[in-house]
Amino acid sequence: MRTYHAPRLAIPVGPHDHARGDLEAPVTLVEYGDYECPYCGAAHPVTKKLIAVAPIRFVFRHFPITTLHPHAELAAEAAEAAGAQGKFWQMHDWIYEHQQTIAPEDLVAAAAHLRLDVKRFEADVAAHRNEKTIRDNFMSGVRSGVNGTPTFFINGVRHDGGYALEELLEAVQAAAPA
Repeated sequence: MRTYHAPRLAIPVGPHDHARGDLEAPVTLVEYGDYECPYCGAAHPVTKKLIAVAPIRFVFRHFPITTLHPHAELAAEAAEAAGAQGKFWQMHDWIYEHQQTIAPEDLVAAAAHLRLDVKRFEADVAAHRNEKTIRDNFMSGVRSGVNGTPTFFINGVRHDGGYALEELLEAVQAAAPA
């Protein structure tokens, strides 16, 4: 009889990651996501609700699948450029809430809406200043067994179930120390 062991995170969560929620929580939920993926778009309000109802630390890592989503990498760069100005999560939320409009000019308009230094934002995106961060996130996902988005890890172990609120909440509660 064979035993199945779910893949684990190859790179542990650390100070290099974008995290929100209860940063001291005993349970960490990591999402590898693609800003243009419709399934990630559907999971976005679920993770926001989960953060509101459960004591979790939520971490987002980029996994742009550029062969399917031509704007995914640009959107990841936009989120990171906003992060350089202290507004990663605001841009992250804006992108998921406006998934159908994430062309370059839309992202610049979002930067203005979020009151970023637009010239700095445009320069960071144009120079691909965050390309290494995005590539490192992607490669950590590959090494962790990610092959599609969204992929979730709970306390370092891949969650192979769905991402409905009830299912994720149950998995998070099961992972919490007694």
